[in-house]
Amino acid sequence: MSKGLLAINALSPGANLESYIATVNGIPVLTPDEEKALADRLHYEGDLEAARLLVMSHMRFVVHIARSYSGYGLNQADLIQEGNVGLMKAVKRFNPEVGVRLVSFAVHWIKAEIHEYILRNWRIVKVATTKSQRKLFFNLRSQKKTLGWLSVDEANAIADDLGVETKTVFEMEGRLNAYDAAFDAGADDDDDTAYKSPAYYLEDHSADPALQVESDNYEQDANDRLALALDQLDDRSREILQQRWLNDSKATLHDLAAVYEVSAERIRQLEKNAMKKLKDAMGSVLLPA
Repeated sequence: MSKGLLAINALSPGANLESYIATVNGIPVLTPDEEKALADRLHYEGDLEAARLLVMSHMRFVVHIARSYSGYGLNQADLIQEGNVGLMKAVKRFNPEVGVRLVSFAVHWIKAEIHEYILRNWRIVKVATTKSQRKLFFNLRSQKKTLGWLSVDEANAIADDLGVETKTVFEMEGRLNAYDAAFDAGADDDDDTAYKSPAYYLEDHSADPALQVESDNYEQDANDRLALALDQLDDRSREILQQRWLNDSKATLHDLAAVYEVSAERIRQLEKNAMKKLKDAMGSVLLPA
């Protein structure tokens, strides 16, 4: 098999996972001297062929890490592909002068990409958003002693080990044990199961008789206050507000200026003063019980 064909097959775990794993396991592992020489070529000369060889020789390690995340119910090929992205990022940033092997440096980058992929795809709603939640998501399962719910002592011990608050441990445990549910009932659901869908039991406030009565009373109260407040205005001010705001066909300032034989600016001043009196009156009017 040519190097070019080998590279194409190795970078495509989704096409045939078993063939991919066999391919990457067949790529020779680099000796420390070979790895150092390739890393020097990449770091100092920007040699892309050296980068390719470094990536290819470490893909078996990505497969090993990805297999440890098989319990999250996600496609193994996708996990491997995300780990490969992390490996490539690690190779790009690897400094041969630090004195560590590439595999030790790359493990952080590989896991980081896999973690991010799992958090994005494990549930429809993202289960972990803060730093402490992300830490708990990948450690809580291994920390639990049983399959049951955590006791207070167990939660306190986990919180101490991971440096988070106990309430955050309980919150994450609840998220891990929750499940995604559709808002509407499925097409195949019968009457015995359809009622469990949120669409059937969420409260509809618009149908609450008490709220409807409250709304009607508020509207009636506002109308009564407005009528009483208008009665306290002089005839001209009341007529200007009626023409400008309450009629279906609104009059302009110039229309009213012609009626009262004053300037449009004078009508605007009268309207402004009338509105102020109306607001003050509506705030002070006390309706009979």
